[in-house]
Amino acid sequence: VAGALGLVVSLALAQEPPPQERRSGFEFMSRESQALQQDDTSNPGMLWVAEGETLWNAKAGQSGRSCADCHGDAAVSMKGVAARYPVYFEEQKRPIDLQGRINMCRAVKQQATPFPYESRELLALAAFIGKQSRGMPITTGDDQRLQPFYAQGKELYERRMGQLNFSCANCHDDNWGRRLASSVIPQAHPTGYTLYRLE
Repeated sequence: VAGALGLVVSLALAQEPPPQERRSGFEFMSRESQALQQDDTSNPGMLWVAEGETLWNAKAGQSGRSCADCHGDAAVSMKGVAARYPVYFEEQKRPIDLQGRINMCRAVKQQATPFPYESRELLALAAFIGKQSRGMPITTGDDQRLQPFYAQGKELYERRMGQLNFSCANCHDDNWGRRLASSVIPQAHPTGYTLYRLE
């Protein structure tokens, strides 16, 4: 888990390519996919956002409380929140991502069973909360406590492995903009997410 979080932190703090050459993954999509992502009435991912809004208002666990009972209107209380993750969580001495924070609230505040990682419910709540920060810059780079995890993520990102002896950097830093089969290789930035993958 720490390795995966290190990779997430590494992507959030990426220094390469240089700023003038950075491009969001959104820019590498086809015009049709961009139009689908931009139109909330056509984007299938908005079904998860709507489900997340329902979960936001649903009472859960032994406490019988909803997310809204503590946080109120998500458009106000969650604005900019997703853009600050991952964050260093002092109690556990490690970073957590947005999904980890949601599950922490479920376990502690709602006294409910945490959702399985990547479950439909957790993705829905994360997508709903993430939507409140749409268009905002990611701001995780200032916390020095994240630096060891950033370094670990950078090492994993650049580590060659597998039968082909490739690293993530071999494609996303060295060959971005080129094609791998029919897909354009994007740079490794966490912008343009959460998104609905047509595949």
